[in-house]
Amino acid sequence: MLNKKFALLVMTGLFAGAAGAKPTVEETIRKRVEPKLGKDVKIESIKKTPYSGLYEIRAHGDILYTDKQGKYLFFGQVINTKTQRNLTKERVEQINMIKFNELPFEHALKLVKGDGKRMMAIFEDPNCGYCKRFRQTTLKEIDNVTVYTFMYNILSEDSSAKSRNIWCSPDRNKAWDDWMLDNKAAPAAAANCVNPNEKVFELGRKLRIEGTPAIFFVDGSRIPGAIDTKGLEAKFTSLGMPAKPAAKPAAAVAAAAPAAVAKK
Repeated sequence: MLNKKFALLVMTGLFAGAAGAKPTVEETIRKRVEPKLGKDVKIESIKKTPYSGLYEIRAHGDILYTDKQGKYLFFGQVINTKTQRNLTKERVEQINMIKFNELPFEHALKLVKGDGKRMMAIFEDPNCGYCKRFRQTTLKEIDNVTVYTFMYNILSEDSSAKSRNIWCSPDRNKAWDDWMLDNKAAPAAAANCVNPNEKVFELGRKLRIEGTPAIFFVDGSRIPGAIDTKGLEAKFTSLGMPAKPAAKPAAAVAAAAPAAVAKK
């Protein structure tokens, strides 16, 4: 009986202690900050940083900072002055990485140029001016790529209708280029034509794509917005996929041949 009474006292003490326990730093921050972030915006994670006692808050694919009491919010970039690294930018890129091979490529247009070894996926709206310019310049100039285009309808009421008509065309790539390059609209699709508009829209929301074009690469990284040919080539080079080296002029090859023979 004594043991039972002792156990009861211990349990009572534990519950009393738990009831009076102070909230953790994470609980304090979440309680004070989350209501200030806007309707339906939830904090995904809270993490202490190694700089100045700040806490990193992840919310809606973005990064912001606060103190341990959650009294102050800091919106902006944290830069390492010694290395000039943008630590905030690096973290945002890291948390927004995707699994490229898991994209539903069956819902995308597929364009292969050259050997097609370098791959990229682009989310574009048919009414996106930047997307049209990107296709008229960068994609026209670059080679040896496979481009998967997801028609992501977010800009205008008629974006979905245009994408549906293009998807239901006999030659989807031609219909897309006709519209994006020459403003030649695709004919109206048959009423029973099945298209992936809704699935692509849901995917884009899941990936937190809020503007077009949005470009994804095989390492899971993304570029939000258009990019010029030089920048795109630099990106592929950073992934170990540079453009093929230019062939040596015939005269240079002929000049090198005698020297190679002389060494034998």
